[in-house]
Amino acid sequence: MNGVERFGVSMAPDLLRQFDAVIAERGYTNRSEAIRDIVRDYLVEAHWEQGDEEVIGTVTLVYDHHQRDLTEQLTDLQHHFHSEIISTLHVHLDAHHCLEVLVVRGPAAQVRHLADRVISTRGVKHGKLTCTTTGRDLV
Repeated sequence: MNGVERFGVSMAPDLLRQFDAVIAERGYTNRSEAIRDIVRDYLVEAHWEQGDEEVIGTVTLVYDHHQRDLTEQLTDLQHHFHSEIISTLHVHLDAHHCLEVLVVRGPAAQVRHLADRVISTRGVKHGKLTCTTTGRDLV
């Protein structure tokens, strides 16, 4: 860090106690480190809301592979969005269920569209888009 700026934060005592307990459980040695991570996370989320910015993340799916035509539909969607999907991971959870993780990168609006299409496919039991950052714009 090239210099730091200090600022004060007012907080209710109960809220501060809860915050201190959580950051201690997560291994933070002080509040400043935790607050910096919270601010970075907030900035990453704001970055994802901008439709033309490049973003990176994962789309995680759980589905029953016995669902009629589901694997073919998911494969077709992945081919359709081939420029945004940079890697996939497929795990057999049990005799019926699969976990699939798509690593995605591209304009935020396009990545969100891809995630919405895949997650809303009939037969997908659960899906989640998780965003992160390329790190280029974070301090």
